[in-house]
Amino acid sequence: MSGWNFCSDNVAGASPEILQALSRAGAAGAMMPYGADPISQKVEKHLAEVFETELDVYFVATGTAANSLALSALCPPYGAVYCHPESHINVDECNAPEFFTGGAKLITLDGAGGKLDAGMLEAALGQGWAGVEHHAQPAAVSLTQVTEAGTVYRRDETAAIAEICRANGLGLHVDGARFANALSTLGCSPAEATWRAGVDVLSFGATKNGALAAEAVLFFRKGLAEGFRFRRKRAGHLVSKMRFVSAQLDAYLADGLWLANASHANAMAARLSDGLRDMAAVRFLYPVEANELFVTLPARVRDGLAAEGFAFYPWQAGGPDCVRLVTAFDTPVAAVDTFIACARRHAGNA
Repeated sequence: MSGWNFCSDNVAGASPEILQALSRAGAAGAMMPYGADPISQKVEKHLAEVFETELDVYFVATGTAANSLALSALCPPYGAVYCHPESHINVDECNAPEFFTGGAKLITLDGAGGKLDAGMLEAALGQGWAGVEHHAQPAAVSLTQVTEAGTVYRRDETAAIAEICRANGLGLHVDGARFANALSTLGCSPAEATWRAGVDVLSFGATKNGALAAEAVLFFRKGLAEGFRFRRKRAGHLVSKMRFVSAQLDAYLADGLWLANASHANAMAARLSDGLRDMAAVRFLYPVEANELFVTLPARVRDGLAAEGFAFYPWQAGGPDCVRLVTAFDTPVAAVDTFIACARRHAGNA
């Protein structure tokens, strides 16, 4: 086997089960639009069962919409959202959170391994901005799970941040584009990783893990979703044939496909990490905890891998030799093993 694209889990295809579900939905005849169809209603019920609680569910087509609209429900136009500098909402969403909140300010707080530091959050909130009309008003915190560094918030870390949020009247949002990968690592229930740890709103991602374009905004705290249906419509994400979004999520949740896909992706990342770890001049920027690796590779190794058809992104934050490698639900074992063998050969470790 030669070459494989490790740039992102967005380069992956779609799970056959999801494609089959879309085909069945298309052949099922007429259904009511805008989420009034039986498939959407089934998925809403299934999500409540998966998370072991009553919740408000809103389907959207993209992660950017899920994050930005979720934050708009937590934060007024004059509010502040605290997040990590590397978070997707801060780096990769082209001011969409600011736009859909009507002008809220993203305030970044650093922390090791891509995680927002609870102590820094507490210190920032201790500056006394609340109630002072000259300052953005603290309104929400957003965590990324899995983080943009490929690390995972443990339950106690999430709970510690949630406790600070509660003490200061802030809402807690989680960008769960790779939530299934995090859950596979944590080995706990979806409930324990979210609302039982104090999370108010989850952007529940499926696109990176086998779907075509399917995300959901899950509200765990009653009252937060008031008016959200209008926000979704105004944003252009009230899909008329919503059954084709929810059909993806129906298959995604069925028989644990979402967790099986994520577990495979994580296992491939671990296999890749194990194969590269003892190579000369290789250094891992962060612990490998899910399906992303940030690793330094000498130029001769990078060039050799590229010449043999492998693709990956350079990662400037880690220095000129650092690259990001991402595995997915459909990454073959053979692709991982061939990458390792090729890297070792070009490094002189064969």
